[in-house]
Amino acid sequence: LYTHTPLHIPVEVVHGRRDGPVLMVCGAIHGDEINGVEIIRRVLKNGALRHLRGTLVAVPIVNIFGFVQRTRYLPDRRDLNRCFPGSESGSLGGRIAYLLRTQIMENVTHIIDLHTGAIHRFNLPQIRAELKNPETSRMADAFGAPIIINAGLREGSLRAYADSLDIPVITFEGGEALRFDELCIRAGVRGTFDVMRHLGMIPKSRSKRNVIEPVIARHSSWVRATDSGFVNHHKKLGDWVVKDDLLATISDPFGTILDTVKANKEGIIIGKQNIPLAQEGEAMYHIAYFHEEAEDIAETIEMMQDDLLPDGG
Repeated sequence: LYTHTPLHIPVEVVHGRRDGPVLMVCGAIHGDEINGVEIIRRVLKNGALRHLRGTLVAVPIVNIFGFVQRTRYLPDRRDLNRCFPGSESGSLGGRIAYLLRTQIMENVTHIIDLHTGAIHRFNLPQIRAELKNPETSRMADAFGAPIIINAGLREGSLRAYADSLDIPVITFEGGEALRFDELCIRAGVRGTFDVMRHLGMIPKSRSKRNVIEPVIARHSSWVRATDSGFVNHHKKLGDWVVKDDLLATISDPFGTILDTVKANKEGIIIGKQNIPLAQEGEAMYHIAYFHEEAEDIAETIEMMQDDLLPDGG
């Protein structure tokens, strides 16, 4: 720091007694996405690791600078997830990316990258992955999130660089920045262990529970605010909508409705702005589009909620 005080990126490496895959699980590449930190903490405390085969590399806080400041970005406003592969002599983001890839990424066989929605935006638990890689596709299935987004690779992202090394990598999205969400945390913990079971790193579970059959979205897009004002939401996360369904109304401070926000296609709401204020053109609802029947997807989401939060807590 400016004070000559060092900051360290915390890493814990757990070796099994037998050789096997080397899995990196990382969180907080965006410094305000804290659900992943708690997911990794719970994974490391789980007794299943006593039977580990291979190696688990846990990096709960990649963007330590942003985490301390409770911000998505680095001090120079760079997005660390657009800085890969980085440079030993580049910007702060480039140097962190270089350090992570040379010291860790290039020594692992598989990666789970944990994320949340941005500030004031909540994401339904979901996996994003480039499904052209067969092992990546199998990891995405094994994680057991209700929805898989077949997402393209963005230049400079951890996922894109890992793919260039032919390292299977999936991104878990769930919850909102700067907030713990118990459903998303439990989904992340269970999904991480299910991937480890798929890789043969830990024994298969003996407990009987509902098996989540993920549904692959063919694509997704954001529906944006049609005016500026106060928002009254008419739909919630996980709702199935059809074209022209009313999503929200936008009013002025006196209660006069200025405009309405409607669905542009049939699909399911996988992300939603939480703050009840909107500027015209601002992203409000993230909708995924499928080939499958609506009822099947809705039932899958309800099953996940009942299984992970049986008491509604």
